[in-house]
Amino acid sequence: MRRAIFPGSFDPLTNGHLDIIRRSAPLFDEMIVAVLNNADKNPMFSVEERCEMIREVLPSVATANCKLVVDSFSGLTADFAKRSNAAAIVRGIRAVSDYEYELRMALMNRRLEPSIETVFLMAGEEYSYVSSTLMKQVFELGGRVEGLIPELVEARMKAKKN
Repeated sequence: MRRAIFPGSFDPLTNGHLDIIRRSAPLFDEMIVAVLNNADKNPMFSVEERCEMIREVLPSVATANCKLVVDSFSGLTADFAKRSNAAAIVRGIRAVSDYEYELRMALMNRRLEPSIETVFLMAGEEYSYVSSTLMKQVFELGGRVEGLIPELVEARMKAKKN
């Protein structure tokens, strides 16, 4: 079985994340969308809320050949990947600055767990500027985020705000 993890904070989940899942899923038999528990990022949603939203949205990008699973973790991504028996870590790249950061992370993960590969996918052009941080900032300042995050996530953001 070819299993991969797609780790991230997903706070909030964006259509860019879904695009990476949709395009990488055919490469694997199973993909674990792995929600990082990192309180240092000042999350809008709890880990449980993020996992729940992802589970609700995933059917919209599911493929027949890849089982999509949601889990959460703390600590090192390489350790979680090993515990999950993953062969690969999937990461999205939006810009050169992402590549530089992700390359360092991939090399460290390879050093920690040499048997686990990192697979980079370029962001879709329409999502190349979308990040969770930017979506939160725009939303909190009253800007429009529709089309950039799933409708369910936007509704939950509005409920949090009220």
